Amino acid sequence: MTRIANSRYNITALQRGLQLLSLIGEAPDAPNASQIARLSGLHASTVHRFLSNLEAAGYLWRDEATHGYSLGSSCISLGRAALNGLGVRRISLPYLQELNRATRESIHLTVRQNVAAVYVEKLEALEPLRIVSQVGATVPLHCSGVGKVLLAFAEEDDARSLLAHLELTRRTASTITSLQQLELELARIRRLGYALDLEENEQHIRCIAGPVHGEDGQICAAFSITGPAVRMSKKRLRDLVPMVLQTSISISARLGYNPHRTPAPANGAALHHARR
Repeated sequence: MTRIANSRYNITALQRGLQLLSLIGEAPDAPNASQIARLSGLHASTVHRFLSNLEAAGYLWRDEATHGYSLGSSCISLGRAALNGLGVRRISLPYLQELNRATRESIHLTVRQNVAAVYVEKLEALEPLRIVSQVGATVPLHCSGVGKVLLAFAEEDDARSLLAHLELTRRTASTITSLQQLELELARIRRLGYALDLEENEQHIRCIAGPVHGEDGQICAAFSITGPAVRMSKKRLRDLVPMVLQTSISISARLGYNPHRTPAPANGAALHHARR
């Protein structure tokens, strides 16, 4: 459950309500009131009072059959408002829409959240056979195209910390699980300006991804063109490279990035010594 820092401005009731929302949002299944009381450590009557108020305000939804609670429509509206407030999402959207029209494949925009990449925008493929993904979902950094881009272009201290804490979990037979191999891959991505995911995160799914740099030269997001392997042959991925590179340049320029004035940080040395 999310912890809220102590402050003289603390409002205990507000903190408890927010903590319950976080707990329910993070639960794998919709917990009932008794489970929520046990997980939160709060008295059952206190939990019931909060749940009733949050449900009445639309922040929670209660399943009449199972009596389980899940996040309600008010939380969804807040989440959408937060996403719309992301400048990078708003500025990127026209360019991502153009990629979607040109390629007819699924387009994702992600930002880094701790040691994962989280989808903040998705444009559905225009083809009948589509991949399954959704805004708010996360993918690993070491085996997804967007994740490897976020790793490759991270600033030196950030890259060192990330690689020191990253678990190179095998997701498919193609997943990189060696730190040395990952470092070589990240160096290649920095040199070429894009990353590939050749069924490394999910079988039968391939993508090509590019970075988005902010005005200060730091990477602030990554985008990808993703589709089933039957449509994303290696030749097609090569053909998409110019489009990805141009989109990366265009979005970054709209965010104020000028590579001649503020070059992106170099971090190759940090990667080599991350776990030593």
